Amino acid sequence: MKLTLLTEESIRLEPIPGPMTIEAPTAEQSYSPFHMVAGGLAYCTFSVMYAWAEHAKLNAEDLVIDISWTFADNPYRVGSFDVRFSWPSLPSKRLPAAKRVAEMCTLHATFHHPPQIRIDGRVDQESPTMTNPPSESDAIAAAVRGDSV
Repeated sequence: MKLTLLTEESIRLEPIPGPMTIEAPTAEQSYSPFHMVAGGLAYCTFSVMYAWAEHAKLNAEDLVIDISWTFADNPYRVGSFDVRFSWPSLPSKRLPAAKRVAEMCTLHATFHHPPQIRIDGRVDQESPTMTNPPSESDAIAAAVRGDSV
């Protein structure tokens, strides 16, 4: 697998044999947190599409995923992701199904239903202990008792 940083706001994922590599057009281009998130979205999308292709007996060796993003303000954040794929060997009648499969990526669903993010910090030398959120059954039981969770 090869992840290429195309610009400061776009990446490409290609199924190149060998270990996973991350490449940039110049040594000066940094691998930003935005590239990392987009790379995760690209890899997740590729994975579900590749699994579908294997099940459907399709060749996915030429499947390439491109992701670009734009920023939004108030607060400053990624405002949109554009996920595009090129799959020359895909029969054209399978394109609508392939698009539906691409939407099955777990990260795609995560962006549509954002998770809670908990932040903990300390001023002492000990590392913060990550606590597990209450389970759904714990939350229901607490709500029935009238407790706060």
